[in-house]
Amino acid sequence: MTIYHFVGIKGSGMSALAQILHDMNYNVQGSDVEKHFFTQVALEEAGIKILPFNKNNIQPGLTIIAGNAFPDTHEEIEEATRLGLPIIRYHKFLGDFMKNFTSIAVTGAHGKTSTTGLLAHVLTGANPTAYLIGDGTGRGNKLAEYFAFEACEYRRHFLSYHPDYCIMTNIDFDHPDYFASLDDVFSAFQEMSLQVKKGIFACGDDEQLQKVQAKVPVVFYGFGEENDFQARNVIKSTSGTTFDVFVRNTFYNTFTIKSYGDHNILNALSVIAVCHYEDIDASIVQEQLLTFGGVKRRFTEKQIGDQVIIDDYAHHPTEIKATIEAARQKYPDKEIIGVFQPHTFTRTQTFLDDFASSLNLADQVYLCEIFGSAREIHGKLSIEDLQAKVDGAVILNEDDTNILKDHHDGVLIFMGAGDIQKFQKAYEMQL
Repeated sequence: MTIYHFVGIKGSGMSALAQILHDMNYNVQGSDVEKHFFTQVALEEAGIKILPFNKNNIQPGLTIIAGNAFPDTHEEIEEATRLGLPIIRYHKFLGDFMKNFTSIAVTGAHGKTSTTGLLAHVLTGANPTAYLIGDGTGRGNKLAEYFAFEACEYRRHFLSYHPDYCIMTNIDFDHPDYFASLDDVFSAFQEMSLQVKKGIFACGDDEQLQKVQAKVPVVFYGFGEENDFQARNVIKSTSGTTFDVFVRNTFYNTFTIKSYGDHNILNALSVIAVCHYEDIDASIVQEQLLTFGGVKRRFTEKQIGDQVIIDDYAHHPTEIKATIEAARQKYPDKEIIGVFQPHTFTRTQTFLDDFASSLNLADQVYLCEIFGSAREIHGKLSIEDLQAKVDGAVILNEDDTNILKDHHDGVLIFMGAGDIQKFQKAYEMQL
């Protein structure tokens, strides 16, 4: 029986896929850098072997699944090539794997992970479901009818997929190290739209998505009256959000979510629309929405002393704004403190003013040094360039986070896609 060896197994998608195959009784192992990542916890709990990168890991009989972040010149991939072993890129493997199920892709510039997690949770309440979430969570089920998965637009990787359905949350300019402009991003989503087999569920409040052309029906959801699925009579509270859903101007049902902010209403609305089309009973959807515990690193909260600590993956101005607004809904009387680590120099440079505008929605901002990522480890920009545009921003040093203690009864939001968690951990160790 073949052994699947994952080169870069700690990547969020790779970790999730390894868990799926493990659950389905395949032999799985992998390798990566020795630095700790939150995505490896689930692998370790499943007993999946994680090795340090070394060409000697590659032995006859392995099938290699290669992470997208690693070039063909990586020592393990080179050794696999030398031995003549099958080498399959992550997105290619996933594209073939999903053919065994009714597949539902979730894509968009923002909200992919939260929406995929919610979709997987709701579908699981109705039918056996396998899923791959971008927070490193994967679940396999040999009896699965549905496969819900996150489909990333970066480098147009999602063009390896031909899903039955596709949720499109929004189109926004991001990944400026690859995409040239918003039009370039749109062209990728347009191409993806033509590969969907049964139907697209698109946010009709998004101007770009309104322009998408497809060979299959496009069902729009949102707050606007022109949408097929519309959220009305929204009631926001410190315990969650309740709203009515109208299907083509006819009342359908009332739903409650335990999350905050308009973006989470839209995420839920997309899932409700998919379930409506798949004839899943509304009562199951209502129940599952109420028991959804969220996904990793998306508004993940803990209380320490008199402070609320929130860990969030927000790394784009749109996401930062949504996260701060959600915190304001849940904690309307508390001071909101943003601790932000920019992710990549190109993104920081491209959205410098937008980052400043979003961060200025917080009461106080602390900035960490720019995280360069594997793709670019340095740039001309410095964190001082962002600091100059954010009102009263203070640069935070990992070795001295004591200043955060001054915010009694405050809400501290640690935001970023790099290693912002080390700042959070350093602070918590001082409490």
